[in-house]
Amino acid sequence: MANLNRVMLIGRLTRDPEVRVFSNGGKVAKFGFAVNNRKKNIQSGQWEDEPVFLDCEVFNRGEGGRKADLAEQYLAKGRQVFIDGHLRMDQWTSQDGQKRSKLVIVVDDFQFLEPRGEGSGTSSRSGSSKPAPVYEETPDDEMPEFGKPSSADNDIPF
Repeated sequence: MANLNRVMLIGRLTRDPEVRVFSNGGKVAKFGFAVNNRKKNIQSGQWEDEPVFLDCEVFNRGEGGRKADLAEQYLAKGRQVFIDGHLRMDQWTSQDGQKRSKLVIVVDDFQFLEPRGEGSGTSSRSGSSKPAPVYEETPDDEMPEFGKPSSADNDIPF
């Protein structure tokens, strides 16, 4: 029997990344993330967004792995991002003795969906004909593959 644990989401950060460095030199960046489910209001007949709030973690893994570094440097509250990752179930016992659990998205990869400076939760794309580059101080030859802006980013209908 095959198993698949993969999550792909587009949404916005609900809080800035919080970074922890481990004693072995590893690093994790944790942040909140929100996506919207659309549902029809039975009373008004109008479509409404119903937010889903998630906790995400991204690690520096493997040789040259620096995704947590990139998240710390470039992600911020309100920024729209595509996330590719997997689910992990965290379980613990609270101080009052009750068993608790929550699903966490472990980010394997991410891609910026808007130029830097536009992540305030509202889009300002309509006023500009050409978006600013995602990385202003990083030369193209140093940019990671998943972070490079592409012409397809400008064609996203939302």
